[in-house]
Amino acid sequence: MLRMAVGGSPEGRLGAAREGLMIAGAIVAVGFLASRLLGVARTAIIANEFGASPELDAYWVAFRVPDLIFQVLAGATLGSAFIPVFTRLFRREGSDSAWRLASNVLTIVFFATALLCLIALALAPWLVPLFAPGLGDDIGRGDELTSEAVKLTRIMLLSPLLLSVSGMVTGILNARQKFLLSALAPNLYNLGIIFGAVALSGRFGVEGLAIGVIIGSGGHLLVQLPGLVRERMRYGFRINLRDAPTLEVARLMGPRVLGLAAAQANFVVTTTFFASKVGTSAISGLTFAWLIANLPVALFGIALSTAAFPRLAEQAADADDRSLTETVSRVLRTILFFAIPAALGLAFLREPATTVLLERGAFGAGDTAITSAALGFLCLGIVPQAAIEIHSRGFYALGDTRTPVILTVGAVIVNIVLSTILWERFGVEGLAISLSIASWLEWIFLYWLYAARTGSAADAFRDLQAISRIAAAAAAMALFLGLVLPTFDEPGTAAAWVTVFAASIAGLALYLGVCILLRVEEVEEARNRLLALLRPGERDS
Repeated sequence: MLRMAVGGSPEGRLGAAREGLMIAGAIVAVGFLASRLLGVARTAIIANEFGASPELDAYWVAFRVPDLIFQVLAGATLGSAFIPVFTRLFRREGSDSAWRLASNVLTIVFFATALLCLIALALAPWLVPLFAPGLGDDIGRGDELTSEAVKLTRIMLLSPLLLSVSGMVTGILNARQKFLLSALAPNLYNLGIIFGAVALSGRFGVEGLAIGVIIGSGGHLLVQLPGLVRERMRYGFRINLRDAPTLEVARLMGPRVLGLAAAQANFVVTTTFFASKVGTSAISGLTFAWLIANLPVALFGIALSTAAFPRLAEQAADADDRSLTETVSRVLRTILFFAIPAALGLAFLREPATTVLLERGAFGAGDTAITSAALGFLCLGIVPQAAIEIHSRGFYALGDTRTPVILTVGAVIVNIVLSTILWERFGVEGLAISLSIASWLEWIFLYWLYAARTGSAADAFRDLQAISRIAAAAAAMALFLGLVLPTFDEPGTAAAWVTVFAASIAGLALYLGVCILLRVEEVEEARNRLLALLRPGERDS
């Protein structure tokens, strides 16, 4: 009966689609949660081993070049260009055409990445000072730390080569709506870096971290290969630059390359270029703050948007515009249901969170002060950064990669202007403020243009109503935390941590309670699903 209903009616098919999206979202979310928890552990271990030392500053600077190569090239391919084209070929022309496309793009991406890595290997002595012109200058170690950063850059240039292949594998598996191995891959990456910090740093110093990055990149790739075997991928070595689907991927990829380059520039401008001018430990302190603030963005914004994107691509391929806008709206509200209270809660708990996570070993109270100060203002950007993920993918599913790119470039310009004005007067706090303001402007215009493009003004109005209720509930939680947190003891005592934990749980309970009173849809739906699970007999009726 249930199978017939699902197969035979639009309501049943919509319900099945929602169930599939929920399952995919759960897999990705759990994988992201595990990855981010390991990322927190990785961050804490690095802080314990190196603190916010000048040597660690050199490591973060060196990390930027290989990461930029991967994010701009392979990230552009799998994130916005490859999945829609591959999905359409699979649905309309069959698996042979889809696998030919995958083989062609995979080979091209590998050789393009290899070429960029060789160029970066040769130009590293010029690239590093360009990225961090003030590295070590305030302590008279500029030449020494720059040389160390160049050496670390060259070690880590093997990483984007491995990750470019692994990123394409992720794109293939996600397009086939297989998320488990792709969700596990970042965990292997984090474990590799943790191994480098724990087992190799004693002998090799900060170079042990760089070796750990290579080990983690290899694990990221190897764990996903069985998924290709199960999907029966038929790989053939081929480089056909005139292949029509490949040219379509390239056409979609072009603006996205610019957009990802701009997004990476935003990050580098804030955490590296201007931070190197602020002084020693600013790069590490701001990077640590970014990693903590990025946790809710990754867990809610990226995870849910990644799970939804193949569904959006299918709906766009079927010209089902109504379902596409409904999916974007639904995912947006779910993201903000988690991201808004996470941003406010983390802002109020910025110092306890930094102390608990990082303050041990080589990471002292002074490092905590720098990191928590930046974290408080970076929290202001959590909500727009999480929401940008789903609205950007809404445009990508429609084959429009230009609009998000233009807005990202605009955000970079705003960030650069504000950072130029604020870094010297406010230090890391000024850089964090600049990034958050740029993020808000980018999302506001992205949302407005998406609603205009899809004609979904009614959905946008419903979204704003839901967001206002979520924001009101989160504001009640923030008011509660603001009233009780000043009464806490000095951080560091066991009683203080128990109190902070209890207040956090009480604040979360208050948030959920107000959401129930305001009839927030996400809470109502979760309650209905729970009741259905507790009364399984009703599902078959």
